[in-house]
Amino acid sequence: MHVDEHLEELERLADTAGAQVIGRTIQRIDAPTPNFYLGQGKVESLTEDLKQANATLVLFDESLTPLQGVKLEKNLGVRVMDRTEVILDIFATRAKSHEAKLQVELAQLEYLLPRLTRMWTHLSRIRGGIGLRGPGETQLETDRRAIRRKIAVLKKRLKDVAEHRANQRQGRRDMPTAALVGYTNAGKSSLLKLLSGQDVFIEDRLFATVDTLAREVDVGEGYRYRITDTVGFIRKLPHHLVASFRATLEEAQDADLLLHVIDASHPGWEDQLDVVENELRVAWGVRRSPGEVERKREIYVFNKADLLPDPTAFLALVRERYPHAILTSAAPHAARPTPMGVDDLRLALRTSAQALRPIAEIRVPVSDGKLLATLHRDAEILEQKQTNGVVTLKARIEARLLGRLRQDGVEVVLG
Repeated sequence: MHVDEHLEELERLADTAGAQVIGRTIQRIDAPTPNFYLGQGKVESLTEDLKQANATLVLFDESLTPLQGVKLEKNLGVRVMDRTEVILDIFATRAKSHEAKLQVELAQLEYLLPRLTRMWTHLSRIRGGIGLRGPGETQLETDRRAIRRKIAVLKKRLKDVAEHRANQRQGRRDMPTAALVGYTNAGKSSLLKLLSGQDVFIEDRLFATVDTLAREVDVGEGYRYRITDTVGFIRKLPHHLVASFRATLEEAQDADLLLHVIDASHPGWEDQLDVVENELRVAWGVRRSPGEVERKREIYVFNKADLLPDPTAFLALVRERYPHAILTSAAPHAARPTPMGVDDLRLALRTSAQALRPIAEIRVPVSDGKLLATLHRDAEILEQKQTNGVVTLKARIEARLLGRLRQDGVEVVLG
């Protein structure tokens, strides 16, 4: 049942945020009510339940309007948080890097701005007459202006960060890049640790890490990949947060390859997979259409195979839809003392690197200094010789750059 699954996820979010869940309740209604989201009778029964349980907080799995939040807190007599606020709170405590902190602060302020009235309900009894505003309203408007200014400053800082990140990407074309994307807690960080052999923070909680992390990985036969672990996704992800993390998600958009990590043991893995791909389309401004061309190569990595009753049967099933899917596990299995699928993943990366950067022989007139400089900057030069005014380069070069050279009439021979 989807309702139970959603509430289980909300409970895991609450645990990550540091709250202890003591009960749950649902109500089936045709449409949310404008004042409470819930019906009046449900609010009254919930008030009694909260008193008996000595609860101090109520979490809603849906987003609440500012009015609904105010009315619910007044009637229930406890703090009320919706799903969006819980997720923002988690990100605020988990963000470590300067960029992540800026992104989370921006999302929090954009969420807070229309809800400032809740901060000033204690001043509602002070009223201003003609030509005299109440001090609560004056302070409220002052705070709104301050928050708008702060939002503008944060957006400018994040724009600067995005430009700096783009410059960094242009300057590090020495190896192919891959981005780990997936639903939160699918095991992206565990796989990055296995592939790189370097220390990466891992915790079995939703949004254990929210910072972007890159590691260089040796995939064999002289090929290396720069792999970036991006922030995890979740259903009903706050749009403020998606917008704030757009600069970070450009890492995935610019990557040569996407490694989509899926929790194979989760009963709703298909829904989670769809959530990730839909959120990426939103973040990148890609509109879904029936004839949409795939944006880039994507490898589906089904993780946590150690929790499957029959990994072989599962892999055969998913390969009917995803022919090149890989089954992995970062944890030892009863019948397999070492992690599984890592060699398969390295092979897939190596094959991709070979396809992305074939070896070619390129002949350039010695007088074309601009083109020679471009090749030395953007390709891996393996050999170089000069004969009769022509420089012959043997280089490992990106397929897209190779295509541009051919369009420009440059003599290129593969192999």
